[in-house]
Amino acid sequence: MGNEVSTARYMAVGSFLVNFGTQTYGMLIKPNMKDIADANHFAFSPNPWFIAAFFSGQTALQLYWIRELFLLDDSNNTEGTTAATEAAHVAIAYAPIYAVGNLCIAGWLLFWLRQSFSLSQILVTVNTTAQLFAVARLPPLKRDSPRLLWVTHLVAKTFAGIGILDFVDNGGVAMHHRAPPSTLAQALTYSLFPIVAAASGPIFGSTLVYDLLAMYVGQRGVAGAEAWSARLGWTALAVGGIVGWKGLLSVRG
Repeated sequence: MGNEVSTARYMAVGSFLVNFGTQTYGMLIKPNMKDIADANHFAFSPNPWFIAAFFSGQTALQLYWIRELFLLDDSNNTEGTTAATEAAHVAIAYAPIYAVGNLCIAGWLLFWLRQSFSLSQILVTVNTTAQLFAVARLPPLKRDSPRLLWVTHLVAKTFAGIGILDFVDNGGVAMHHRAPPSTLAQALTYSLFPIVAAASGPIFGSTLVYDLLAMYVGQRGVAGAEAWSARLGWTALAVGGIVGWKGLLSVRG
């Protein structure tokens, strides 16, 4: 497994640096990513500061996960407990999808800054699909699961969760979908978020709550979107209740 660990490290570090550098560039250039977002505020646009806060927190989480990759012993990582070996295999298997996600988001930002929203939509679609695929393949967490498996779950599920927000936000911009969106789009939002949360674990469900809150705050004060914003808030509350209930059941179990 030594070569696989080294490859996973190179992919993780390289893609992280590319994405981090691109995001930093996007914040410093004029017009920056927030300027573009403010000029293209549509039906699913979140409050930009929610994105900034999430990026900061997930950057720290990703660095912690990369650190865990470097703590794997190249020569002896196949030894030890079965759970530790499985956690190492899961992290190594996730590394290519993690790298693809970072590169997609870096490319998304470059197209976003050029206001090529159809092209940026392609990249967020690839990223969101890849991250959801990775989440679906993760083995279940247990209370005594190794730390590396917990961190891999956190990175993959938060990446997938914010990917959903990127997908609907960029999609609304690409389609110039003003608030409030169509009745069908609203119905899908009010129903699919709770359904997905009910079918998911607390980690992924929590990111869905965050997505809804980001859109709720982002739509507040938008002319004609008062009812849409309020319903997003109620949906966030409902999804939060589902996540809280599932979390309570998992603790009791």
